Amino acid sequence: MTTNRSAPPATVTPVLVYPDVRAAVDFLTGAFGFGERVRIGDAHRAQLSVGSDGAVVVADDGGERVAPSGDGYTHEIKVRVDDVDAAFARAVAAGARVLQEPTTYEYGERSAVVADPAGHRWELTQSVRDVQPEEWGGVTVAPW
Repeated sequence: MTTNRSAPPATVTPVLVYPDVRAAVDFLTGAFGFGERVRIGDAHRAQLSVGSDGAVVVADDGGERVAPSGDGYTHEIKVRVDDVDAAFARAVAAGARVLQEPTTYEYGERSAVVADPAGHRWELTQSVRDVQPEEWGGVTVAPW
């Protein structure tokens, strides 16, 4: 596969629409520790990295692209972190709205959910123990 320094290297890269690209970049770098990699125009798009292999593209609204609105939601971005409680506190301090406080689940994950200023939902998650899916009612179709 050819690599391209102008494109994120991740296999899957969410493109999130915001009314203010620069404000979104400021929030995502401050709240989640993302790093800005490429800026496309002053307010059109930005490519961000997260962790060792993650990427997100922030895009401006316009044309058919619109930022989230209303009470429902169509997506949630899951970000694996080392310490959910610390990541949650950092996000809230940066202006995230709390949707779910950090909670530990029977399937071995500790998670919290916040919304950024534009309304995108972010689930911060941390593995706290290794659990077979069958232990909590899941079914292993193909192991990771």
